[in-house]
Amino acid sequence: MLRRFSFSFFPRCVNVRLWMSAQNPLRLQNLAGKSLLTDEALAISALEYLPIELFPPLFMEAFCGRHRKTLKALVQAWPFVRLPLGDLMQTPHLGTLQAVLDGLDVLLAQKDQPRRCKLRVLDLRNSGQDFWRMWSGSKIHVSSSSSMVPGTVDSLRAEKPLAPFEVFIELHLKERSMDGFLTYLLKWVEERKASIHLCCKRLKILSFPMENILKVLSMVRLDCIQELHVNCTWYLPTLAMFAPLLGQISKVQRLLISHIHLPAPMEQDKQHVVKITSQFLRMHHLRDLHLESPFYLEGCLDQMLRCLMTPLDTLTITRCLLTDSDLTHLSQSPKISQLKGLNLSGVTMTYSSPELLPTLLQKVSATLQELYLEQCGIRDFHLEFLLPALSLCIQLTSFSLRGNFLSMATMEKMLRHTSGMLSLSRELYTVPQESLSCQGILQPSRLAQCRTELLEILKDLGRPRTIWICFTPCPRCGDNTFYHPEPITYSSNTLT
Repeated sequence: MLRRFSFSFFPRCVNVRLWMSAQNPLRLQNLAGKSLLTDEALAISALEYLPIELFPPLFMEAFCGRHRKTLKALVQAWPFVRLPLGDLMQTPHLGTLQAVLDGLDVLLAQKDQPRRCKLRVLDLRNSGQDFWRMWSGSKIHVSSSSSMVPGTVDSLRAEKPLAPFEVFIELHLKERSMDGFLTYLLKWVEERKASIHLCCKRLKILSFPMENILKVLSMVRLDCIQELHVNCTWYLPTLAMFAPLLGQISKVQRLLISHIHLPAPMEQDKQHVVKITSQFLRMHHLRDLHLESPFYLEGCLDQMLRCLMTPLDTLTITRCLLTDSDLTHLSQSPKISQLKGLNLSGVTMTYSSPELLPTLLQKVSATLQELYLEQCGIRDFHLEFLLPALSLCIQLTSFSLRGNFLSMATMEKMLRHTSGMLSLSRELYTVPQESLSCQGILQPSRLAQCRTELLEILKDLGRPRTIWICFTPCPRCGDNTFYHPEPITYSSNTLT
């Protein structure tokens, strides 16, 4: 069954009639967009009369065909709050960006915004939203000309915008210099700072010159950043210089800092640590904290813990030394009492008092879901202390003890203590010491025997279960990463 859809595109009473199939109207809309773009001047003049549902298909056609004049005009008449340009660009395209920003310049220069235009947000992120897919799919649904159909992102911002226009972008500062796309965008924003807010929810800084970092962040609304990852080979004084910016990123929820080098101990290092840790006093939304190789916190972890303003969901402190005092303060901190994830991999426990880690686990046992204690120097006597506390963590879903030094007898005790944890679905254990030679070299025949014994233990426990036995370095390539042979699985139907 066909229905006739007619409308006037143009002020000169040029009538265009589309015979639209009720089963596939969008295919014809796309064809209409292609037809319009055969005469770009005509397409631009038609925008004032164009039905809302034709804007996205026409924009996509103009984008794919690099029709810059049409893109510029479409921006000036865009009938939605948000233009998710980033979802169309697999890789940044400078020409498209220039056309869109030229359209925004026209809007910014106008005292009164055009009647049809509702644009408030230019989104350059690849957000995975369904806006474009919906308009090129099999269904049409238009609820309002002033909203974005597939759920308006940042709708509260649209109702009360921070500025006439917001530009959202994900920043990965990882090269020695900025590419042309980012350079052009930042220059454009810098020249219009009074009327444009550059917002970034996820910021990654990877080996980027400090001078460029400061320049970029001077143009970004720091209170928009929700996730920050700093992975730079800085010395502690450099991190201390960056610290005041950390404090301005006050709404960060997830913070990752890694590869900070500690030079020879100096008295001023204590001042640097204070300058860094004091910034946490301004982070009232922090939930996930990841610190890789924070050697600067050895002996002064309590300074950071006292500055935390909210209970953490996840805490990662890896590849460093912590004193007994640090572990004691950690277990006593009220900010870790609701932890769902704890990762202390690479924190050597060899010389720590064996009761400190169990005390910490008891503190978080009611909520803990993920626990990683890889390459911590844990031996049999450590685990003897740890097992009673570990068995209290009944919410645990993931547990890893890779890279430690455990015997078969201790591993059997561990498997029996954890057999009642019905939520535990991911178990990664170290290779039993019995499978290694006196020189620490893996013996395949011994490992096969250990695997057989472990399978018998799982069978005796009677609950379907899969465990992984891992060792490092990889025997195939020598890489210092964990190598995973086949899992050991017991089920009621199959033994493998």
